[in-house]
Amino acid sequence: MIEAPILATLSQPILPNLYLVDYAGVAVFAATGALAAAREKHDLVTLGFFAAITGVGGGTLRDVMLDVPVFWVVDWKYIAVCLLAALAVWVIGRPEWRFRALLWLDAIGLAAYGVMGAAKAEALGASPLICIVMGTVTACFGGIVRDLLAGQPSILLRREITVTAAILAAVAYVVFKLLGLGNVTAAVLAMPLGFALRAGALAWGWSLPSFPARVRTP
Repeated sequence: MIEAPILATLSQPILPNLYLVDYAGVAVFAATGALAAAREKHDLVTLGFFAAITGVGGGTLRDVMLDVPVFWVVDWKYIAVCLLAALAVWVIGRPEWRFRALLWLDAIGLAAYGVMGAAKAEALGASPLICIVMGTVTACFGGIVRDLLAGQPSILLRREITVTAAILAAVAYVVFKLLGLGNVTAAVLAMPLGFALRAGALAWGWSLPSFPARVRTP
């Protein structure tokens, strides 16, 4: 349970120096949701719904598990950012680049939200392991919901590296904080690591080893 003095300040940004990064992460993930809806030729309202559920889904689950006020309920601007991202996709989207844009925006979002989820948990006094879990949940849950709604294979079921990139970003942030670095420095160092891992998977097909099949003896 979060102590009362901390709860009293939750209407303000917990990490003011990373506040813009948080908005950027929401915008990027919201754009992936809108792009997923655009691929299926949905209307603008559906694009907005997909953008919102993808943009704030992971952070919502994180805040519920941390037992703190849900961030977008406290600050309406997060939903506004999601709707603006959906509108941008509607206005400037082109069918030939939507799928690749979704993949690369998703890579940025995984890294940014892996860090932001871990950072919020760390600011609330959670243990390092819980910070990593919260970073992973924040980065992945919105994408899972997006894929389910769009009828696409979940990121959890893809052989290519996705969730691992979010875990790496969260782990790196926590390690850098344990080494005594500040929030911004830790985030600036951690996010490129998560993004680079996901980018390598997109560019060169990196994947983790699968569970080995049992060899039958004659």
